[in-house]
Amino acid sequence: MSTEFKVKRPSPIPVDQELEIFNRYADAKETIKGLEAGIPVLVNGFYSNGMTLIREVQTHLRKTMLNKTFQEQRAYRAAYRKLSNLILIEVDHHKLKVKKAPSIGWLAKLYPENKHFLLPFPQVQGMNSSWQWYQNGLMIPVLRNKIHPYYGTYFPTRFDHLILFDNWLKRYQGAKKSAIDVGVGSGVLSFQLVKHGFQKVFATDTNPNAIVGLKEYMGETKLSRKIDLACASLFGPFEKQTELIVFNPPWLPQSGELDSNDEAIYYTETLFPDFFEAAKKRLLPDGKLVIIFSNLSQITEVSKTHPIQEEIEKGGRFHLEKCLTRAVKAASEKTKRDQNWRSSEEVELWILEHQ
Repeated sequence: MSTEFKVKRPSPIPVDQELEIFNRYADAKETIKGLEAGIPVLVNGFYSNGMTLIREVQTHLRKTMLNKTFQEQRAYRAAYRKLSNLILIEVDHHKLKVKKAPSIGWLAKLYPENKHFLLPFPQVQGMNSSWQWYQNGLMIPVLRNKIHPYYGTYFPTRFDHLILFDNWLKRYQGAKKSAIDVGVGSGVLSFQLVKHGFQKVFATDTNPNAIVGLKEYMGETKLSRKIDLACASLFGPFEKQTELIVFNPPWLPQSGELDSNDEAIYYTETLFPDFFEAAKKRLLPDGKLVIIFSNLSQITEVSKTHPIQEEIEKGGRFHLEKCLTRAVKAASEKTKRDQNWRSSEEVELWILEHQ
């Protein structure tokens, strides 16, 4: 990891204790009782044994927990995360020490100095999926080229908000000297800005993996000269005023302690006030502030307040030029979650100007 800061990765667990073993002969129900008591277990034999135990944990939780409403689903996921992360697998010289395991390049890329350790099985599953996306790339409807998201970096799996933003950019008549993209993630909004003629984009993200991944992806190409990156919160080192600020924040309010997996999904109560205060200083007098959001927290009754409406009504910094909306595509019939609210979900594009 030859970077100026450490990338995020699942913490390696030392191989320094005797562990309960789960293999094809183990009793899954007894193993789950142990997991509920906080006793970790080591997957042995075949990689598929870990997948079997994961499925058994899911079946157990579905029998013991409600999983219909948005709030119930959130509680189910928290319980699943707690139990499943006690299921461990051994890594030896960048390979999983079980039979018929996938080859995951992240094990060498993220742990060059560490040859023998344990990892939670669901983290390894996530690394396996991430490696496939990173290697093969993902097509995004609003971009010409595939993106190759780095491990631990947010990337879009739904595209309605990106299409809404792209349609707005097609009609944008303002100056295109520079723009700031707050929370760059896998870079899609920045790439859209460059595609639509912006000469320079300044992009930040608090997640070092996003910055490392984009620097690697852009290399020495023309994109690397058009997009400046900083690992920082909000606007970071970019003090100069610009004609366009773009922000695609998390869409749901925080309800408990956040871990690194949640930071792209849930916002803290200080995020929006801090953002609007800083944006006021960075936006040119005739510039536009564009925020991509959703009515998700209202229709799922997670929150009664809308942070952008609240700023417009009480902040005294910006007024609304317009708000564009687009209905969200129906959930896949293959999804196992009850997502009845999707029929009334809309993505929102808020265009604000100085008061």
